[in-house]
Amino acid sequence: MDIRHPREGMVIRWCERQVGLMQLQHLRNATVILGLGAHRVLVDPMLADVGAMPGFKLLGGGRRRNPLVPLPAAATEALAATTAAIVTHEHPDHVDAAGRRFLRERGLPVWTNGVDGPSLRKKGLDVHELRDGALGMRIEVVRSRHARGALGWLLGPVCGYYLAHDGEPSIYLIGDSILTDSVLEAVDRLQPDVILAPAGAANMGIGGDILFSVDDLVRLTRLARGQVVFNHLEALDHCPTTRTGLLARLEAEGLGDRVHVPADGEVLTFERPRAAAVVTPRPGTPERPGLQKWVSARFAGA
Repeated sequence: MDIRHPREGMVIRWCERQVGLMQLQHLRNATVILGLGAHRVLVDPMLADVGAMPGFKLLGGGRRRNPLVPLPAAATEALAATTAAIVTHEHPDHVDAAGRRFLRERGLPVWTNGVDGPSLRKKGLDVHELRDGALGMRIEVVRSRHARGALGWLLGPVCGYYLAHDGEPSIYLIGDSILTDSVLEAVDRLQPDVILAPAGAANMGIGGDILFSVDDLVRLTRLARGQVVFNHLEALDHCPTTRTGLLARLEAEGLGDRVHVPADGEVLTFERPRAAAVVTPRPGTPERPGLQKWVSARFAGA
């Protein structure tokens, strides 16, 4: 499949991968497809038509129905080739009704955490807990927070995932998070070859930002030694950061050579650095759903 890159006018192609390469295709918002090992992993499938969900901006104006943009033309073919799925958390902009229907119809194994797993299983999905050894990879679950204070509690427990397949680049899927000590510690210790970070600076108009601010993204990129890919942009009404504005800031900070802000449908290819360190993930402490998950699922419409 060919995707026209809007900034450079070049053609990007999802091709047969070579040993030691990882491919990442950005579809929309947080929805991506990762080529890792023998897998084509669909991450956070928000597959709804434009305007199918209510706005997430509660106060301050600018409320519109979501998603704001359609899936790219390349999505149909790309989705048809997926072999598994990862759901970072159960909020509707990461797995919506259309995404769940796709996962059920395809019978894809869905890998997620112990908090969201039982709820997704009740919705008819083939759910497995993502832990070290799953999908033939070294995996670490990194706990984080979606917001501060009471809003962070309402939005529920969230986490990211470090994935490392032998001979290929490692990747840290941060998921939805603000910049926490746990995220900074994981980046510094694991030093993933690729980081996928949410860049929308999402704000519902109450309770402060629920994703990294642009200043946070600069700090994250300075700490990282590898490549950083930014998503969660220009698809939801509560995410004000634009691709153009983010790229301009990162280039002004002298970080433009290590960052990627893909267009919808764009495919990125990463090669494992020759001097890449071998990292042993730490075993995580399993979390189980409780009252907080019950509240957050209803608050988010999950």
